[in-house]
Amino acid sequence: MVIPNQKSLFYIPDDVTFLNCAYMAPLLKSVNEAGVNGISLRNAPWRISIDQWFEPAEELKSLFARIINSTKDHIALIPSVSYGTAIAKNNIHLNSSQNILVLDQQYPSNIYAWRELSRETGAAIVTIKREPGQTWTEAILAKIDSQTGLIAIPTCHWTDGRLIDLVQVSKRGREVGSKLVIDASQSLGAYSLDINQIKPDFLVTVGYKWLMGPYNLGYLYADEKYFTGKPIEYSWLNKKGSEDFTSLVLYTDVYKPGARRFDVGEFPDFIHLPMAKAALTQILDWGVNNIQETLSLLTNKIAGLAGERGMETPTDNNRVGHLIGIRINENTSAEVGKKLTANQIYVSFRGSSMRVAPHLYNDDNDVDRLFQFLKP
Repeated sequence: MVIPNQKSLFYIPDDVTFLNCAYMAPLLKSVNEAGVNGISLRNAPWRISIDQWFEPAEELKSLFARIINSTKDHIALIPSVSYGTAIAKNNIHLNSSQNILVLDQQYPSNIYAWRELSRETGAAIVTIKREPGQTWTEAILAKIDSQTGLIAIPTCHWTDGRLIDLVQVSKRGREVGSKLVIDASQSLGAYSLDINQIKPDFLVTVGYKWLMGPYNLGYLYADEKYFTGKPIEYSWLNKKGSEDFTSLVLYTDVYKPGARRFDVGEFPDFIHLPMAKAALTQILDWGVNNIQETLSLLTNKIAGLAGERGMETPTDNNRVGHLIGIRINENTSAEVGKKLTANQIYVSFRGSSMRVAPHLYNDDNDVDRLFQFLKP
């Protein structure tokens, strides 16, 4: 179902064309209101009950779990993708005969943890490059072999939206006994993902892009085999019985069940959690598949107009529908960026691509306005 334009739900001026959700989503009015209400609550701590330290986090986990077709027991709240990949690193064990597969120009939050793991274990990092005419899926599958110990990849390439078939990659990885860690920051909330079909070891994502929430709050999915795993910090909030504040000095080594041991310390944020809850509630109300269908109309138009001007974009069947890269001369990208910004048109330049990432606040007029300032 195509969703009507939703710009009225945001604080976006009429003279601004924001095509950069992959950078950071603007806040919905409902999300902003939830944050303001949270600040008001924080002004009066005597109004904060013990239940409010725990129940909002559980509610938020349930909402996120619905987006990936999982359950809240598998979800932890984290501040960043790098925090989540550090958790994964602490719980994935490799040896010097194995290798770690990553993509060329992959986002660094899904790189640095694996460089540390490589230094600690001797496992080699193999950077996959895509040959001309080759899809990322084909390139990844060609590199998976009996030495592959870990595949650490995104759902689509962050620079241009080129798609990866995670079901195929996961199936092949399991055949050789590889672990799989996914950074879904540039897809979750706008592109459907079923955790039960992919079965990764870990999945991590930020919450401020396509999940439309606040900065400094993200999500981690952990497979149940890691429910006894090692966290990177040891918060009292994650321990069994922590709801009983009168007994906190009765120390315990027993964690709460599931992935809760991986929750970041001080997760009961009385401002950010309500904001994230409002954002996920709106996304679920719209429907992720409906968001993808609607945004695909805009990126298809972008691809068509770019093609008319001789500009290269990924083919329709090889990219996500919410994000598209237009190949641009890197020597002129700064000049083009300045021209667009001067006219209040906002996109990103990543590598050799001008990355265009619309959302439901955009329409055909925004696309037309963008191309008014793009020379062939």
